[in-house]
Amino acid sequence: MAAKLKKGDKVVVLAGKDKGKEGTISSVDPKAGKAVVDGINIAIRHTKQSQTAQGGRIPQAMPIQLSNLAILDKNGKATRVGFRMEGDKKVRFAKTTGDVIDA
Repeated sequence: MAAKLKKGDKVVVLAGKDKGKEGTISSVDPKAGKAVVDGINIAIRHTKQSQTAQGGRIPQAMPIQLSNLAILDKNGKATRVGFRMEGDKKVRFAKTTGDVIDA
């Protein structure tokens, strides 16, 4: 199945403690159905000091379910993603405006 959300997409959170917040996807795990969004779903991770890294309480973005994310269209509104063929290429488009997301 084609990925509706990809790395670099601007998304909004639909449900959970960070509902309404916006961010950019930094990584996607399609097998688990989760994505890591910058600044969303932050948890404190305690790390031990090493020769290369400082230890302490480090805030880290944790994965969030893809079903709780919606891509933002050009108007800044949450939209669903559809697929269509343009020529011989399959492209993603925003359902609200009909605009192509990735050229």
